[in-house]
Amino acid sequence: MKKCLLATLVGCALFSASSHADTIAGVYAGAQVWQTDTSGGFADNSSTADFNFEDETNTALYVAFEHPLPFVPNVKIGHTTLDNSGTTTLNTNFTFDGDLYTAESQIDTIVELDATDIILYYELFDNDLISFDVGLNAKYIDGAFSVYDTASDTQGSGDFSGVIPMVYSKVQVGLPFTGLAAYAEGSYLSFDDHELSDYQVAVTYSFIESLAVDMTLQVGYRKVTVDIEDLDDIYADMEFDGAFAGLEVHF
Repeated sequence: MKKCLLATLVGCALFSASSHADTIAGVYAGAQVWQTDTSGGFADNSSTADFNFEDETNTALYVAFEHPLPFVPNVKIGHTTLDNSGTTTLNTNFTFDGDLYTAESQIDTIVELDATDIILYYELFDNDLISFDVGLNAKYIDGAFSVYDTASDTQGSGDFSGVIPMVYSKVQVGLPFTGLAAYAEGSYLSFDDHELSDYQVAVTYSFIESLAVDMTLQVGYRKVTVDIEDLDDIYADMEFDGAFAGLEVHF
């Protein structure tokens, strides 16, 4: 009888510790596969071209660490690829890397963008019904554009990089006892002639909830806009958007 009582008490203690794990510390790691539709274009002046791009599959990875320490922000680090390419018959002239590409020319374009987010945030609410986070995002963008005119054998390329401070927020609403939830998450910045935004909305389903680990599926939509003026002599007005599916693991 005493052994059964002791086992029951130990089991209750373990369950209690697990149910309050987030008040001690929590690690979230996730991966997403993103079917990206790219539009817009770039140039070496404000007269950007409008290119055609193929749909591409890009990826996003992230890890977040949450803790109960007062006044100390939680940390989330993410990395997203925004690569694409295509072939376009130009409607207008544009210049890039000092060369002129004339209307009716057929050019190949390659876009290689990597975005790394370092987010510091606070949880204003955090329960089964609703959670709300706010903070700052230091987004590091590292990009390379290239064009090639197949007829004239003219080619040009340009690189740019920089850290962009952005406002960050996330709100999540859950449906208790079902494993279902929905969230909206985004970062935004607008200053001078630059405007950048990165937001996603998704429905999630927690299909494993155990003492050791939780696992959640994500299905949603993400959109990234990059509107920059004269960043390392690059001008760009582009959008990347599409559906994504992901998996998050919570330790």
